[in-house]
Amino acid sequence: MMLDVDIRHRLGAFKLDARFSTGGGLIALFGRSGAGKTTVVNIIAGLLRPDHGRVRVGDMTLVDRDKGIFLPRSRRRIGYVFQEGRLFPHLSVRQNLLYGRWFSPKTDGGESFERVVDLLGIEGLLDRRPGRLSGGEKQRVAIGRALLADPRLLLMDEPLASLDDARKREILPYIERLRDESRVPIVYVSHSIAEVTRLASTVVLLSDGAVVATGPTASVMQRVDLFPLTGRAEAGAVLETTVEGHDDVYDLTLLRSRAGLWRLPRLDLPVGARLRVRVRARDVILATTEPEALSAINVVKGTVTQLSEAKGPIVEVQLDCNGDVLLARVTRFSVERLGLRPGVDVHAVIKSVAFDRRSLGGSVGEVADA
Repeated sequence: MMLDVDIRHRLGAFKLDARFSTGGGLIALFGRSGAGKTTVVNIIAGLLRPDHGRVRVGDMTLVDRDKGIFLPRSRRRIGYVFQEGRLFPHLSVRQNLLYGRWFSPKTDGGESFERVVDLLGIEGLLDRRPGRLSGGEKQRVAIGRALLADPRLLLMDEPLASLDDARKREILPYIERLRDESRVPIVYVSHSIAEVTRLASTVVLLSDGAVVATGPTASVMQRVDLFPLTGRAEAGAVLETTVEGHDDVYDLTLLRSRAGLWRLPRLDLPVGARLRVRVRARDVILATTEPEALSAINVVKGTVTQLSEAKGPIVEVQLDCNGDVLLARVTRFSVERLGLRPGVDVHAVIKSVAFDRRSLGGSVGEVADA
């Protein structure tokens, strides 16, 4: 289902001028605080009327100022999950979920109660009140309530922002399941690189109220010209991998990508499972000759394709590793000493413990075709 946004709006001194079109899956609105992400989702939800422009979801126009269209919130069929669950404290989990079902259209097309409960792993919570739930459990129930209203689109505005790291780890797999198994496209607001690279099929990058990039997650997050906006300190590449096997002797998992074979501390995944991993630029070492006798056990061949502008001592180097893209952060001194320039062949070295485990997640099927 296509989401087409072309809106302009002013809030005090802030100007929003956002245009993008995307397909299904999980669409991440990504950018720093104040970039305009929440303003966009509030306009999509009907909580805010834009000064100019239009929003369409599939074949339905939600707002078109030129044609005088502004569909009421009650007719948009859009689910909204906020930073906090906002559950009714006097109702049980079951009753909170059924409250969402009460708003669904009287058709047979929506998700069943049993399927939503299974999808989000909340069967054991049905008789509890919200006061007896953890933060992650509350968010899962809030997502379930939104799904049971049979939305054509689900908006999630930084749903993990109020959770600690343990609760985030608890809920992320359920959002992955929702992305992969639900029919409902998701617009997910976040300023966390780890969340976006793990979850998103498509990234819409906003800065100062404007869309500066739209595309598949890997393509956007590896662009060296966007590092000032995506976060240079956390810059890195996203790889689509498959579990090739496990090394029981050394307790490692073997992953295969186009770049080659990767060894990580053991992951509890079956052979054949698809996995998205992020390799941070700061964790990649470059060598112009094949290195020997290293403690780091991940070495792949690559060719330099691009270098960022050298404004200071640090340079980002982009590599083509048999179709996979890797990024390395090195000093300008190293660039000159090694003679790094487009076309130079190198070896990239990455320690097994350097892979960003916060970004490990099930692969998104739409990424390759987005």
